[in-house]
Amino acid sequence: MAILVSNRDARLIFLNKQGLAAAPNRALGKEGLLQLIHDIGFVQIDSISTVERAHHQILFSRNQTYRRDHLTELLEKDGELFEHWTHDASILPAVFFRYWKHRFARREPVLKERWLKWQGEGFDSSFEETLQRIAEGGAAMSRDLKVADHKSGGWWNWHPNKTALEYFWHTGKLAIAGRQNFQKIYDLAERVIPGHHYEPEVSEEAFLDWACRSALERLGFATRGEIAAFWGLISPEEAGVWIETHREELTEVAIGPADGEKPRLSYAFEGFPDNLGDHSDPPARLRVLSPFDPLIRDRNRTERLFGFYYRIEIFVPEPKREYGYYVFPLLEGDRIVGRIDMKADRKAGTLDVKRIWWEKGVRASSGRLERLEAELARVARFAGVERVNYLAGWQGD
Repeated sequence: MAILVSNRDARLIFLNKQGLAAAPNRALGKEGLLQLIHDIGFVQIDSISTVERAHHQILFSRNQTYRRDHLTELLEKDGELFEHWTHDASILPAVFFRYWKHRFARREPVLKERWLKWQGEGFDSSFEETLQRIAEGGAAMSRDLKVADHKSGGWWNWHPNKTALEYFWHTGKLAIAGRQNFQKIYDLAERVIPGHHYEPEVSEEAFLDWACRSALERLGFATRGEIAAFWGLISPEEAGVWIETHREELTEVAIGPADGEKPRLSYAFEGFPDNLGDHSDPPARLRVLSPFDPLIRDRNRTERLFGFYYRIEIFVPEPKREYGYYVFPLLEGDRIVGRIDMKADRKAGTLDVKRIWWEKGVRASSGRLERLEAELARVARFAGVERVNYLAGWQGD
């Protein structure tokens, strides 16, 4: 019989697993940062910097002593982190590189077929020369290799060398050695990833076991689809086979949803929940989350656990947006209580708050507004602006 888990307990488990229950002002340091990223699994990268880039904000929301230079050192100097894809471009512990080799092998034939349809015959015309240029000439950016007569048209019209660079990055021959103004610097993977992370090989069986086991460890409880989607490395069918062949290690759990309806059957490791250790209540303070925060990456899971429906409306025409261009969820304790539309104006030195929307049943009490004000002041300092500027009508009056 499945173990029944209340909605609140489920939220607490997931918040602890995602690093959002620990004290946000504890000293972190570089080693602590590496451990944090290892524990949550990955940190998504995004180029939009409405307030701060997603990876920085994700880490800052968990610990306000986070330093950007520590992340850069771990990526570009120490080689303990690397950039690649989960469900999207992400920062990952380099100790996982051995498992990503299976992703490279799986993706190569898929990319060849997809990019042939996308760019047509000859899409790989510059592959050999581009790889040779990197091997002999060292790390380079796409613009260093761009042909003189190519007219840029964005991602849909990459020049041949850019196509080659991205292809070899996706398939593991190249890696990201660093970034300059957020533009990738490519180099041979064996020169970027330290040997003790680059060289180890794991079998297909060990890869599949790790992909499922490590995902379930970071989720606490999950369906086969959630296990597969966590890293984006395997299919739900493969996760289902893993579950069936590891039944003796797993137990069925029924997770109470936020809407109070029928519990959702999931899986956890045997001994659940005692095997999870102590789970503390999250800090009562209010925190701004990145739209790309791993807590809310799985939108359906977010809605089931938190009763919070969220979609990014960047590509929605402005008249059709329900909220705004780039709206940030607000976490308070173990609840997502609202969302806020704001932008850093670095010329004016302000964090401009355009509008806030509280969730149904959440009251804008004086205490809650004080917690919001304190958090926005912290975010403003982190974004490098001097003050918070509340625009007219920001409370929806």
